[in-house]
Amino acid sequence: MNRRFFLFSSAAAAGLDLQSCAQEKPKEVVSPAQAETKAIKYGVPVVSGPMDSVLLKDYDPHPTLVTPATKVDKAKFPAIDVHAHSHMCNIRTREDIKAWLRTMDEVGIETSAVFTDAIGDDFDQQAQLFKPFGKRFLIFCSMDARNIDAPDYSARVVRELERCVGQGARGLGELTDKGWGMQGNPQAPLPRGKRMHPDDSRLDPLWDKCADLKIPVNVHIADHPSCWQPLGPHQERTPDFQVFNLYGKDVPSYGALLNYRDHMAAKHPRTTFIAAHLGNQGNDLASLAKVLDRYPNLYVDIAARDYEVGREPRFALKFLTHYQDRILFGTDMGRDKAMYQAWWRLLESGDEFIPGRLWWRLYGLETPSPVLEKLYARNARRILNWS
Repeated sequence: MNRRFFLFSSAAAAGLDLQSCAQEKPKEVVSPAQAETKAIKYGVPVVSGPMDSVLLKDYDPHPTLVTPATKVDKAKFPAIDVHAHSHMCNIRTREDIKAWLRTMDEVGIETSAVFTDAIGDDFDQQAQLFKPFGKRFLIFCSMDARNIDAPDYSARVVRELERCVGQGARGLGELTDKGWGMQGNPQAPLPRGKRMHPDDSRLDPLWDKCADLKIPVNVHIADHPSCWQPLGPHQERTPDFQVFNLYGKDVPSYGALLNYRDHMAAKHPRTTFIAAHLGNQGNDLASLAKVLDRYPNLYVDIAARDYEVGREPRFALKFLTHYQDRILFGTDMGRDKAMYQAWWRLLESGDEFIPGRLWWRLYGLETPSPVLEKLYARNARRILNWS
């Protein structure tokens, strides 16, 4: 084929005007006013204005949307909070405990499981502080994470657990591994290869002893997945949470930490583990469902994950309903009366566009009574050690 004809035919087929290609078109002159309205988003012209100078951290829109607001003063059924911390609740004296107890009575909390985050003398002092209040408070001890390479470590950590149980401990936890190792210190971390993760063989005797004593273990493994994403305009959670960010730090991946957790549960089927904060998989309940299917000794609490279930109320309700025997109510947000009542509104009402703790608005789940009863207390009564 003639090369000149081929070029002409190809250009014509592409819809090109060869004559106009040979002549350079003059550039269109656009005024500043026209440039300002050039961008179109969703059919709306984007123009410059005072909002351009508003920083994201200062953006606090006042919605005009008017929706029903249900005030739920007290839980529909007596509730057990399986996730509270003595230090977060600012407990120093028995008067502090009495004030907390008054709030619990007002909002319908029957019992609070309190993480003392302590062993040794510190645990003993806290145990004595709570002792006069009977079963209104179940106290948990922590674990000894010192000198983990010592030959006697496993025996030592088991001895301290047994001693704490003798002093009143009814559970172990909240034990944390966000990548620095169990109860690891990010300010002075051990070398990567020296860290002890939840499936470490040195902890096998401890998990087995918890099974023998019939006490649950609350574990916080990994963290919210956004912690492994860079800080910046695409970060999911607000700047208040940047203190937890792990991006670029010397820690295992989010997935690797979840694998440690799952391996721990698989190795110790007799031990009851409660994975705090929806197992840090509240962002992906379908994946969490597979984990619960695989490990019948693993439970989850919903503490501090109101913004996960409240953003996807329909799917979250299906999840809560299907796994209604495996999910526990918890808060992890202090002891303020309004905090508890915000949980009741989220779980019990059908309200929409509820102000949340973070950036997002939440949506009520209208949880059916049979599911709510198990979530609030029946599951906790079954797996916590009351004796």
